[in-house]
This record gives sequence, structure tokens and C-alpha cells, in this order.
Amino acid sequence: MSVLRKRPVVYIVSDSVGETAELVVKAAASQFNSAALELKRVPYVEDKETIKEVVALAKEQEALIAFTLVIPEMKDCLLEEAAASQVVAIDIIGPMMTNLQGLLQQVPRYEPGIVHQLDDDYFRKVEAIEFAVKYDDGRDPRGILKADIVLIGVSRTSKTPLSQYLAHKRLKVANVPLVPEVEPPEELFKVSPRKCFGLGITAEKLNDIRKERLMALGLNAEANYANMNRIHQELAYFDAIVKKIGCRVVDVSNKAVEESANHIYNIYIGKSYR
Repeated sequence: MSVLRKRPVVYIVSDSVGETAELVVKAAASQFNSAALELKRVPYVEDKETIKEVVALAKEQEALIAFTLVIPEMKDCLLEEAAASQVVAIDIIGPMMTNLQGLLQQVPRYEPGIVHQLDDDYFRKVEAIEFAVKYDDGRDPRGILKADIVLIGVSRTSKTPLSQYLAHKRLKVANVPLVPEVEPPEELFKVSPRKCFGLGITAEKLNDIRKERLMALGLNAEANYANMNRIHQELAYFDAIVKKIGCRVVDVSNKAVEESANHIYNIYIGKSYR
């Protein structure tokens, strides 16, 4: 009769979630029969008693300990306890932090969970980008009331690229095209004027941009879309809507997208009043 052999155990000890150490262990284990390995995660370790308990369990089960403890006092405690109990404890993050400290000539923060704060920041950016796509070009006026910033302007005033650029700054942006023949969505007059930015442009600059656009599409550059009378009509309509809303106008005539976006961003966060 064969005796079932217990699976080897690795304790994952962390003062945060413990995902980093677990991923490293799994990556290493993938070079073996990782199905035979049991991982036991012990997250959010904040006291020495927990460390002592884990070391005692690891000794009893002849297990390894893999850890990411960034607070020196907790790390030293684990290493001392493990050494006294003859338990192997592998520091996943410590050697890298030590070498980076020398490379960067900086002292580490010693704050658990920072990587997850960065993850949260990343997901906020993704959410903002998805928002900008969903509420681009007035597709769904419901986005106007949900947005941090609402951009309005006639065609070819860089509404979409500005929305995307600001989304990378974690701002949810909706944009609405203004066309004389189309009544603006009622939500546009319900949103705070402080959130709304009109994208102004000179008739001459808009004429040049639209002609280039038509030619790029292989169309007649003299089409009504680039006609100066039509452009003046659209800009007059834009001025009327902006005045009705009472929002700020940013002139994008001779600005790169990055310049206009940074100007809008600085106004939004209160760093610019020009």
C-alpha cells in the first residue's frame, strides 16, 4: 500500500497583498511540476507575532517562506526567526531595493502596497480612456453629466485628440460637436460651466485644416465643408452656444494638441487663470 506524499508548501508572507511574491514563486515553480506545490499566502502582516506563527508552521511542515516585507523591522524579525528555526526564507524584493538604493542614491520609502497604488492609477487611466471613446463626438449625451471635462467645438478643432490626451491625465472627457442644423443636447446646458471648454479657432485656420482634410480624403477642397461662408456661419453658432453656456473658450488655432490639452488641464486643476 503506497503512502500519499504531502505536497511541499511555500508560505507567501507580505505586508501588502502578496501578489508579487506569489507570482515570482509561480514563475520559478513553472520550471518544475508546479502542480505538486502548495502556496499559502499570508497577506497584510503587521506584527511580529504573525511572523513567529508562520515560521513555526513552516518548520513543522518543512516549508519554504517567500516574502516581500519592506519595513526593515518586520523583515529582520522574519529573517532572525527563520534562521533560529532553520527555515529557509527567501527575500523577494529586498536585494532589488538594496541595489536600486545604490543606483538611484535614494532612501526607499518603506511603505507597503505602493505598487497597488500605481495599479490603481493605471486603471483610472484606462477607465478615463474608455470614457473618452464612449462619449466621443456626442455619441451619448448622458456622458456630459458624468464627465470631468466637456469639450465643445465645430468640426476639426481637435476635440477627439484633446479628449484622449486629457484621458491620459486620468480625466473623464466628453466632447460635443456643434453644427448649426443640430440642436445641442440639453445636458450641455445642465453641466457646470466650469467643466465646459469651448474650442475656439480662427476662420482662416479652420479653412486651411478643412481643405487639407478634404484633399486627404480625395475630395474637392472647394466643397461646402471648407467654404468660408459656411465656416463663419458655424463659428457664429459656436459663439452663441458658448455665450449661452457661459463657459471658457480656449483658442486652439495655432497650438499643438499637447499645448492646448495642458492649458485646459491647468485651468481645470486651478493652476492657470489666463
